[in-house]
Amino acid sequence: MTNAKRWLLPDGVEEILPREAHKLESLRRKLLDLYVSWGYELVITPLIEFLDSLLVGSSHDLDLHTFKITDQLSGRMMGIRADITPQAARIDAHCLNREGPVRLCYADSVLHTKPRGLLTSRVPIRVGAELYGHAGVECDIELICLMHATLEAASVPDIHHVLGHVGIFRALVDAAQIDEKTEAKLFDAVQRKAYDEISEVLNASVASDSLRDLLTQLTQLSGDENVLEEALAAFASAPESVRAPLDELAAIASGVQARVPGVRLCFDLCELRGYQYHTGVVFAAYTPIHGRAVAKGGRYDDIGEVFGRARPASGFDCDLKTLVKLSLSDVPKAPSIAAPLSTDAELLALIATLRASGEQVVSSLSDVSASAAQLTEQNCDRVIVKGESGWEVKPV
Repeated sequence: MTNAKRWLLPDGVEEILPREAHKLESLRRKLLDLYVSWGYELVITPLIEFLDSLLVGSSHDLDLHTFKITDQLSGRMMGIRADITPQAARIDAHCLNREGPVRLCYADSVLHTKPRGLLTSRVPIRVGAELYGHAGVECDIELICLMHATLEAASVPDIHHVLGHVGIFRALVDAAQIDEKTEAKLFDAVQRKAYDEISEVLNASVASDSLRDLLTQLTQLSGDENVLEEALAAFASAPESVRAPLDELAAIASGVQARVPGVRLCFDLCELRGYQYHTGVVFAAYTPIHGRAVAKGGRYDDIGEVFGRARPASGFDCDLKTLVKLSLSDVPKAPSIAAPLSTDAELLALIATLRASGEQVVSSLSDVSASAAQLTEQNCDRVIVKGESGWEVKPV
């Protein structure tokens, strides 16, 4: 690489310059304070660890996005985290070992082998919350409400949430006794909403007319709140294993609406994101000014079993960098005070007092007074000067 190109960064890897870094860090602190106010405890997880622990319970997609290296000390394979959720699950199951519900939150960088979407970062900063130890809908309701509060705190406009439940599709597949190979083919067609392929697979593999009709209807049930009513009516005579997750979804939607008046809920009953990973409700938040989900989560029970303790679990996360880009609010940086170069005890005491009170004081590095351009670059709107009565702060 020539010297002229040494500043180049890999695709999907970016620097964060002072103005955006200030906004990003301000939002990070704001969100962590929000989570703490809801009772969530901050955890900081390892950037790198053994692969067999890092990918526990995760999807094939996460495996593909994880950088893998060989540990020079043990010879074992290690991975650089691409997701923090499995690590938080290990902390709950193995490290904390508490009996009651555990609420954890985090805000840290992860690394992806390739971007998850067009113009997305390979080094996102994941901020999120996880709740362990409660299997009831109250857990999912709390997390959806907290996810909504997260986006409101970030000033993301025009938020709407899409709810689904992987248990409905899974129960229908089990009732129809579809084999794994056919299930994978059907899953792929449903994800692409390829209705002709869906019909072809169902006609060839499902003997029961009623189950075939239910699966067909499920793949077409997506839209506003009316979709849930349509689904409850359409599946009224379905097996109990199918109705139970649908009733659960209805209870979650009702609980969220009661806690967040005016929240906009949509439903996609054939949303199977994280099908091999999630075990129940899945949820995501969208805004018209962004082409992808800005936050997403769901239930993933028993992930801690491999660490010796299976626990109910649900959570969500989002990319802090994306939230900063979508935020409609600005976080202006506080102006600074320019101080001259001097070892005068009174001046040094004044500078210390100002800094202790929260002011930003920029000391000069030379005897030459800063120019107007330099003061602007340093965001200084005041200077410390020697007056008749001593050192004092005056406007520029």
